[in-house]
Amino acid sequence: MQVLEFAVEGEHVELNQLLKLVGVVDSGGAGKALVASGEVAVDGRTELRKTCKIRPGQVVTLGDLRIRVVAAG
Repeated sequence: MQVLEFAVEGEHVELNQLLKLVGVVDSGGAGKALVASGEVAVDGRTELRKTCKIRPGQVVTLGDLRIRVVAAG
């Protein structure tokens, strides 16, 4: 399993934007489509809300990719 760490500036990042920022998809729209497909999980639960707010401490999983979100700084 590949593990990435993403440092979020501020309180949160939207799920579709997170997928774009880490390079999983090329655009926010592609991120929305990926979330809508049911392939993305947040903290072990399937997440279908495309603009779900992801905060430090949460883990986003997509296939064999795990994205750990941490606070910047």
